[in-house]
Amino acid sequence: MSYLDALFSLNGKVALVTGSNRGIGYSLARGLARAGASIVLNGRDRERTEAAARDLKDEGLVASTSIADVTDQQAVIREVNQIEEQFGAIDVLVNNAGIQHRAPFVEFPAEKFDAIMRSNVYAPFFVAQAVARGMSARARGSIINICSVQSELGRPSIVPYTASKGAIKMMTKAMAAELGPTSLRVNGLAPGYFRTDLNEALTKNPAFSDWLVARTPLGRWGETDELIGAAIFLASDASSFVTGQIIYVDGGITSAV
Repeated sequence: MSYLDALFSLNGKVALVTGSNRGIGYSLARGLARAGASIVLNGRDRERTEAAARDLKDEGLVASTSIADVTDQQAVIREVNQIEEQFGAIDVLVNNAGIQHRAPFVEFPAEKFDAIMRSNVYAPFFVAQAVARGMSARARGSIINICSVQSELGRPSIVPYTASKGAIKMMTKAMAAELGPTSLRVNGLAPGYFRTDLNEALTKNPAFSDWLVARTPLGRWGETDELIGAAIFLASDASSFVTGQIIYVDGGITSAV
């Protein structure tokens, strides 16, 4: 193995990716597996999650499943314990699970606001807390929280989502500050606008798509596989002295006006 291969290798590592049976989560899980990690795919839909694991196995990759609602703290604790008993210590956590709902601010339903905060803030807190206990005791591990360009930028109709992603950004920094003395690294990976199920309404809106392409320096939507390089960097020894950082993979949209 070359020096460069060894630097970015995830051989021998166990990686848990939440919300990973489709979209960005699945792409990240597949990329980490191709870099050598044994992947645990998490989702609430058993059939879809098991099908995603089969697809990875068909490529010769190592994949298993964790069927759990990550908004349920006790379920998360049980699942993390079970994963570590069955597959070994979790070395990498990618906190990807999240939801979106669009509505005018003055009409935004309280139950939708609550659901967004539970999925996008409470869930990553619960999973990171459960995983960090073992990582801290072992003095190794990497937690990657999926942030967003909405960690920095606001848009109409998504006030609660923006609030949730701002919270994840600051949670990442605070976790890095607290967990650093145990050699645990915590960083954020912040996608821009990618073609996913979550953005389906936007990708089908010509006016928005035209605006986005014009607004983005690279002049296009992102493809989910373009997040893999940054994820491997943050999961591997290549980022051994990187913590508390948010890496924006956004085609430059947060850097331009």
